[in-house]
Amino acid sequence: MAQFLRYFTCIVLGLSLGLSITLVGKENAEKYQTQPSYAQLMDVINTVETYYVDEISQQTLIQAAIDGIFAKLDPYSAFLDQEAFDELVDTNRGEYFGFGIEIATENEQVTIISPFPHSPAANAGILPGDKIVKVNQESINPKRLDTVLKQIKFHSRHNLAIHLSLSRPNSRELIDVTLKPGFIDVNSVSGELLEGGIGYIKLANFQDDSTQDMIKQLDQWQDKALTGLILDLRNNPGGLLDQAIEIADLFLAKGRIVSTNGRFFDANADYFASPHNIFSKVPIIVLINKGSASASEVLAAALQENQRATLMGEKSFGKGTVQSLIPTLIEGNAIKLTIAHYSTPKGKDIHSIGIEPDIKISSDTMTANENVPIIENLSPHDEVAQDKLVNLAITWIKTNT
Repeated sequence: MAQFLRYFTCIVLGLSLGLSITLVGKENAEKYQTQPSYAQLMDVINTVETYYVDEISQQTLIQAAIDGIFAKLDPYSAFLDQEAFDELVDTNRGEYFGFGIEIATENEQVTIISPFPHSPAANAGILPGDKIVKVNQESINPKRLDTVLKQIKFHSRHNLAIHLSLSRPNSRELIDVTLKPGFIDVNSVSGELLEGGIGYIKLANFQDDSTQDMIKQLDQWQDKALTGLILDLRNNPGGLLDQAIEIADLFLAKGRIVSTNGRFFDANADYFASPHNIFSKVPIIVLINKGSASASEVLAAALQENQRATLMGEKSFGKGTVQSLIPTLIEGNAIKLTIAHYSTPKGKDIHSIGIEPDIKISSDTMTANENVPIIENLSPHDEVAQDKLVNLAITWIKTNT
């Protein structure tokens, strides 16, 4: 009988201890479910590292957690290791090794914003608005832009060719291209004086020295009697916001350039033009298309809504967010994070909408060898003027000044 009581007591104590642990575990689980915490994250990582059937290092699990965090954010936010950070810094300097494409998600499709001039992508005939359907013959998940970017960056870093299958508006067949990465030296600003005293400036992107290069180009024409200025922002995927603001300020004597709005104090700002500007009496035509995005849209909208320029071409891409580089505790790494939305001078949010040009001319019209109503084509005399939209801009300036 005494032995039975001892067994019974042990069983009761065991059940009590098990019940206590269960109740405590349930209480903690409910707390974790309602209030996820750093402690919970580390608990999951340690548990998986200790008990999972296959050995997985803590470093691998932490990287997976970081990937999961950014998968919840927009496609423009990312964790940059030292290699990726260095690549971004080089790109802002105009030095780039890769395939030469900017991509984003649009209408739940992975979309080419634009190819860089003279890049492998541009040489292969890739156009703004093309949709990436397959990478290396495998279908992609449009909701996982980060995965597509990783594949592209992996092939670029290891100097490997990549095969893309693209869909194009108004085409039923997929377009297959194979790209091999290469070194691309992006000249941000290039210019030429066209017939009739019309200045033409191609602004390819916004990098560290874009404003200075723009000033140098404009200074060459200070003693010229310019009759007009064409600013070409087609296929300009953007870049540094401060450069777009400074270039807009060159042409504006007053007015708001752009506003930014975010959750923390420094993300909220209004940028206004200073009184000094260049060629204040010269009419400006700004050329845009579906490859004009981000900082190029800031510049285009600033000039349009302050009545300083007429926009011609197609509706722009529609990227109305601002990213900032935030250093991490580990030297050489950084976080590229969307910190704000921006609004045009009149308070418009153009994200996923784009900017409508004042004179709308579709790319279909430009490839159809047809004259645009109310604007007659002008016979070109040089290489730049052979561009049909540039040709139309020249005609508009001549007939409206």
